Amino acid sequence: MTVAASSREQFRHLALFYHGRGEYLTALAGFIQASQARGDAVFVAVPKANAQLVHRGLGVNSAHVDLADMDELGRNPARIIPALQAYAGKQNGRRVCCIGEPIWPGRTAAEVREAIRHEALINLAFRDSLVTVVCPYDSAGLPGSVITDAVRTHPAVIRDRQATASVSYLGPPDVPPRCNRALSRPPVHAETLGYADDLRPVRSFVASRAAGAGLTPSRIPDLVLAVSELAANTMRHTEGDGTLQVWHTRGELVCQVADTGHVTDPLAWHRPPSDELLGGNGLWLVNQVCDLVQARTGQAGTTIRLHMRLNGHSPRRHLSRQAH
Repeated sequence: MTVAASSREQFRHLALFYHGRGEYLTALAGFIQASQARGDAVFVAVPKANAQLVHRGLGVNSAHVDLADMDELGRNPARIIPALQAYAGKQNGRRVCCIGEPIWPGRTAAEVREAIRHEALINLAFRDSLVTVVCPYDSAGLPGSVITDAVRTHPAVIRDRQATASVSYLGPPDVPPRCNRALSRPPVHAETLGYADDLRPVRSFVASRAAGAGLTPSRIPDLVLAVSELAANTMRHTEGDGTLQVWHTRGELVCQVADTGHVTDPLAWHRPPSDELLGGNGLWLVNQVCDLVQARTGQAGTTIRLHMRLNGHSPRRHLSRQAH
């Protein structure tokens, strides 16, 4: 099976549809070994159980593969592109081959939609790069709609060990329509706060509602930071006021920030931090501290929804700092 790119090719993005663990491991091991033979840097980001499978299957060769747990890295899919960009940036011009599995059985509908958006934006983020990305999809365990969208977001697909061009590929920066729809309305019990030019009420409102909902105390400053960054963007980049809404379900706390701004850069949410951009890493920070971020923007304004799980588990190190 021809999966990996040759040294003459630039960016490639392939969806690998597999059936069962045997086919999964055979395909990935072949891709990794061929990439290593060419001297490529290899980055593998798959769910923890599959990472263990790949590690055992590769044996000694796994020592030369950079493995990441996609359960952690990709919990919020907007983290994946910055992580891969940062990794590629450290390779001193070497081709990078990445296996990335952002969608697996058991993800929530909201997570799946954001992961599909991420898959579409990969084509924009890396179109001029020496990067090959192969994305495994469990053909038996995932809904047909996910498989259909994978064909739309990947220029090429691999089925039955054969790689072919995708006739349904949308091309950057297009996203499958169902993943670009406006977010659902907040529930009627959501609490609302308007803000204009003072972040103090915003911080107090978020902190008190987070504590009342039972968010782990150590994560409350992270959420306050995230919402403060978004509210500060309203003040910097729009002439109108903003609206903050907060609600919680049995499993998560949700904060939604809406204003009249329009974000025209599709990759604004998918850039790694930069030491050169003083104060310009706010969106990156928001993605790091929240379990899921959904952003929708247009001429009518921008709505950003932040999700924090209430199960007491923090997905990564805390990045709390003093907000603006």
